[in-house]
Amino acid sequence: MRWFLCSASIVATSFLTGASGGRESTPEALLKAQPARRLEPAPSPVDNPLKGLVPYDNPPPNRFPHSLEFFYLPLSDLMIGPNLFDWSSLERKLDAIARRGNQAIFRIWVEYPTLETGVPTFLIEQGVKLTRWRNPFENSWNVTPDYGDERLIKALEQFIAALGARYDNDPRVGFLTAGLLGSWGEWHTWPRDDLAPSPEVERRVMNAYEAAFKQVPILLRYPAGPNDPVHADNASRTRFGYHDDSFAWATLDTGREEDSWFFLAALKRAGPQAMARWTIQPIGGEIRPELWDSLFDPHQPPHPKGQNFDECVRQTHVTWLMDSGMFHKPVSPARRQRALESVRRMGYDFRVTTARLNRQENRRLTVELTVINQGVAPFYRNWPLELGWLDRSTGRVIARFPVDWSLTNLLPDAPARVWRTTLTLPPASGNENNCILALRVVHPLPNGKPLRFANADQDRHAPGWLSLGTPNGGASKPPRPSRPRPRRLAEFGALDD
Repeated sequence: MRWFLCSASIVATSFLTGASGGRESTPEALLKAQPARRLEPAPSPVDNPLKGLVPYDNPPPNRFPHSLEFFYLPLSDLMIGPNLFDWSSLERKLDAIARRGNQAIFRIWVEYPTLETGVPTFLIEQGVKLTRWRNPFENSWNVTPDYGDERLIKALEQFIAALGARYDNDPRVGFLTAGLLGSWGEWHTWPRDDLAPSPEVERRVMNAYEAAFKQVPILLRYPAGPNDPVHADNASRTRFGYHDDSFAWATLDTGREEDSWFFLAALKRAGPQAMARWTIQPIGGEIRPELWDSLFDPHQPPHPKGQNFDECVRQTHVTWLMDSGMFHKPVSPARRQRALESVRRMGYDFRVTTARLNRQENRRLTVELTVINQGVAPFYRNWPLELGWLDRSTGRVIARFPVDWSLTNLLPDAPARVWRTTLTLPPASGNENNCILALRVVHPLPNGKPLRFANADQDRHAPGWLSLGTPNGGASKPPRPSRPRPRRLAEFGALDD
């Protein structure tokens, strides 16, 4: 067995992407002397983290690749008194999802059509009014609280503060939809608009979220500008993204007055800040349930009210979408393949295009990589990256080199981002040509599904690592290890229930 001893201190010093003078001794000059190697592209996995289709929690296994799961909980399960909380039901959900290597999206509600109220018992006992009414359009009963009751508003503010204090830095949580107000937590009580929360109540809830959450993205249902007749202005609040819960049904702007509530029409009406929100905060949502049984199926005619899914993805820059159509029952290989191709276009899609590695004296190695985002949206969380010195025969990580590189704010179609660093390799014994330099994104969830690049050498020598090459300029091959990687194989449609 070849064995390499790591030095007591492994150094990785990063450099800015701009030039730092013309001296031949600079890292940039040394790198230019070594030709860059082009890294071959390949399709990225559909279950990359924090993107893609999202089933309700605990879906049947192996139906469709995913890295996120969604669930609802009533506020009454979590808030048992003024500033008094029982997190056990939420903890059970988050733990179960994390054990599957996934992260959670969730929404807390106080009003859910067909279900009893989610208003905490102590507020009902204090006298918060509940109105029970029937929705004639959906043949369902609703129980709507008095959203103007100060006791309810203060309870919502207390809950949001406690939720943020406990979960804002929790790696089990991927995204949060604001919820809490209106039917299904969607900030409306249609058709009983007289029962809807006022813009002032919306402002107080948004203020509470802004104060409580600095890391987890919070998504709102309806874009609204300063002159919106129904909702409080949220276009100026850059802390929030949006979720379109009628995706591919009421998404594209048709120009018709009766469709003015469609998502992109509402975004445009809210103004340029809302239209550009995807550049700094995520767009999510839910594929309209009427489309679940037919979307992506090449053997079924498209629903007459459905919209082109790929065009909706392109125009909204959507990152994730709740869906049950690909999860609740097995689908045909043709439908699965079409879904894989379309879902892969959602969110970010990073590819390292070139790698330049230059060996220097004293075991120093200068590294320069170029990376592009070929998706439709950026990556919204600041996860660390690291380089690794790997045994190419076994995939064992001999040494790790943290770097201060970042994938955030790299927009689609933006110029390639250039990363540079100089690192000191550990002392070697044995055949050092058996080593390879590799790159990975560090997932904050220890067993989380890795963020993988759209490169052929992703996972070639070790799961989760992109092989970059050898210091003498060689390619990263030979062959991949024989260990199975079921998530990578399943996504290409070869497996079916």
